[in-house]
Amino acid sequence: MTENTQTPSSPDSELPTTYAPAEVEGKLYERWVERGYFEADAKSEKPPYAIVIPPPNVTGSLHLGHAFEHTLIDALTRRKRMQGYETLWQPGMDHAGIATQNVVERELAKEGKSRHDLGREAFVERVWQWKGESGGQISGQMRRLGDGVDWSRERFTMDEGLSEAVQTIFKKLYDDELIYRAERIINWCPRCLTAISDIEVEYQDDEGELVSIRYGEGDASIVVATTRAETMLGDTAVAVHPEDERYKHLVGTEIELPLTGRRIPVVADEHVDPEFGTGAVKVTPAHDPNDFEIGQRHNLPNLAVMDEHAIITAHGPFQGLDRLEARSAIVGALRAEGRIVAEKRPYTHSVGHCSRCKTTIEPRLSMQWWVKVGPLAKAAGDAVRNGEVKIHPQEMEKRYFDWVDNLHDWCISRQLWWGHRIPVWYGPNGEVVCVGPDEQPPAGEGWTQDTDVLDTWFSSGLWPFSTLGWPQQTDSLAKFYPNAVLVTGYDILFFWVARMMMFGLYAMDGTPPFHTIALHGMVRDERGKKMSKSFGNVVNPLDWMDKYGSDAVRFTLARGANPGIDVPIGEDWVQASSKFANKIWNATRFAMMNGATIEGELPPVERLSATDRWILSRLNETVAQVDAYYEDYQFSKLSEALYHFAWDEVFDWYVELSKTTFFAGGEQAKVSGRVLGEVVDVMLRLLHPVVPFVTETLWTTLTGGESLVIADWPTDSGFRDEAAEAEIASVQSVITEVRRFRKEQGLQDGQKVPARLELGATGLGAHEAAIRQLLRLQPEGDSFSATATLPVAGGTVALDLSGTIDVAAERKRLTKDLGAAEKEKQQAEAKLGNEAFIAKAPDNVVDKIKGRLAKAEADIARLQAQLDGLPAA
Repeated sequence: MTENTQTPSSPDSELPTTYAPAEVEGKLYERWVERGYFEADAKSEKPPYAIVIPPPNVTGSLHLGHAFEHTLIDALTRRKRMQGYETLWQPGMDHAGIATQNVVERELAKEGKSRHDLGREAFVERVWQWKGESGGQISGQMRRLGDGVDWSRERFTMDEGLSEAVQTIFKKLYDDELIYRAERIINWCPRCLTAISDIEVEYQDDEGELVSIRYGEGDASIVVATTRAETMLGDTAVAVHPEDERYKHLVGTEIELPLTGRRIPVVADEHVDPEFGTGAVKVTPAHDPNDFEIGQRHNLPNLAVMDEHAIITAHGPFQGLDRLEARSAIVGALRAEGRIVAEKRPYTHSVGHCSRCKTTIEPRLSMQWWVKVGPLAKAAGDAVRNGEVKIHPQEMEKRYFDWVDNLHDWCISRQLWWGHRIPVWYGPNGEVVCVGPDEQPPAGEGWTQDTDVLDTWFSSGLWPFSTLGWPQQTDSLAKFYPNAVLVTGYDILFFWVARMMMFGLYAMDGTPPFHTIALHGMVRDERGKKMSKSFGNVVNPLDWMDKYGSDAVRFTLARGANPGIDVPIGEDWVQASSKFANKIWNATRFAMMNGATIEGELPPVERLSATDRWILSRLNETVAQVDAYYEDYQFSKLSEALYHFAWDEVFDWYVELSKTTFFAGGEQAKVSGRVLGEVVDVMLRLLHPVVPFVTETLWTTLTGGESLVIADWPTDSGFRDEAAEAEIASVQSVITEVRRFRKEQGLQDGQKVPARLELGATGLGAHEAAIRQLLRLQPEGDSFSATATLPVAGGTVALDLSGTIDVAAERKRLTKDLGAAEKEKQQAEAKLGNEAFIAKAPDNVVDKIKGRLAKAEADIARLQAQLDGLPAA
């Protein structure tokens, strides 16, 4: 073998024989950050490309869902940076009001204290202290994953600039009469003692009881069913459907509410489903959102019977009982009075729980602050309908419209101490003043600020523009708003995405916060089951990174990412991706040791072999495919395309087919070495956004370039060579067919077999040396006697298997296979000859049967030729 010294550096001295991710990844990432590769310049003349990170909670750590989402965003931004865009991937964290307050309260409890022992100001100080010492560990984990974020711009939803943005937009909404205070039903957590948003409610099937209770007496009685008997103490009506003949005589009358001595009206309301249960429902306006609406329509009183701890406050024997204790006691008392008509237990039904503390939530009537979402939601819907914002995949649009077109007013106040405090002051004479960021709060005796804080989603809804300096008109805001794309999970399409759309359009003069919403699915375990601590299937991605490297985790996640579809993932798949990274390492190192170089221009086409022209044609086609998949957010498809190009076409075919050229040396070896260098260079560039660490190490060694992070993204030169692709496809067919035959004969991979190749008529004679080397085929020699002849790509390969196979057993096997192929042919011909079947069958079914027939005919020809080539028994 002739040594090629054209590569910029020697792989023997710079590349270890094996790839060790742990020794490479951390150092590389810090080098990227130190050199400022990820920092965005707002004054750059390059076209902008900005993406915000969905801000993880300050209390959190990197879970597999984060790793999945971050991999996709990082791949997009790395590619755009290589394409010459001024890219900004905006990092930051959410203050996570309820979660963070819970964490710090638990720490205080270990000291035997509560937040009330400290007081509000000292407690908030304690939270800031915790945030500085313990919060934000996810930042270090993002570095492990390779996130190319601009750390110089890291933001926190409670920092000074974002607080100004929150106060500004609150004031603007308030002045525009889009924020108001009212008593409504909200989700209440009796443990956290605050209202919580819909997304903070987790629904699960609980076992309870369904009891049917008779209200009233005789003909003036109605049976209602409930799973929450304790709330009957707050009933203020029974409702039936207006057209229900069974109860028309009772509508407008009053019946006695058991255990209370009160009489309540029977009202007619179209909300009631006459087909469900008894067709009658108890109405508890203060403890059920649907009942509240019925109560509003019929002017019913709102009778609250529980306090904020879910303790019964109604006078009587149940006062002071917890709601679950009261439920049992009330059912017992009703049973004693003969009021229980039916009981069903266990009765499994969906129950909402606080996502933070797992306490069963309580619908509760409460005075809260609300956003009037009607005009905001309409604008958010119109922006998608008129094409200003595209949702990908498009089928997710319906879910988006279902949400924004039916959005209820948004409860934005939380009964917490940690968060953005509502900027409203109350005066001694009932005055209410909303204060903007540049205004002084009212002074004087009797003035107090509202004690509530804002829902975390309120501040995170401002994220695309508040992180860029709004309400100040900064260079960053002018350069990077609106963002190019939002990449996030479909699970927060309603809660975060819709809020950003509403606030962005409202605050930024009708300009939406991003042009595209690219939705991905959820990461699940290898069986497709949701990852949950209770299921015991939660994976810490750091464990896999430690074991297999960050590139392996990233490639596994990207390879499974189909738009809007959940992603099952298991350790076996990460292990396979690790093998891929090692394959890239070993094969690139081999290429560099055998003449791969990027020095000089590519040789003219006339100096290239068919194999060279084939791989360059395939390279350009791959560039075009990968670009198209990126633009369509098809991460799985682009990863598959890169995997098969790198592993199959470059390493398994081109390198192997070119070995005879490299071993022979000479001018043609130099030509193929330059082609191989070009192919590996471009391949590493294409792979870099998904697997940045291994590609960076290999590319800088191959090219001597500074970094792939700032290298140019490959472009499709337009070069295609269909003739070369057809020729190499024939070579591949020959090799694949003979390999299959060797395997069937039980020949060892390294076992050499004499063979005669008759390929000249097919134009494959130029590849005979490579074919013989890859198939371990020796020259035929003087004593050659063909014992098997294979028809291949229009030619033949005759093999001398004397003494290596049992001819009788082989004849028996081939005869059996031939019979099966003939039977398959007969069945396919029969179906295709059935006119009634052809008339009714879909085109794709007919095409499938035609394909079966063609395959059967090819198998028959192949098997018959092999039988004919066997020596006589």
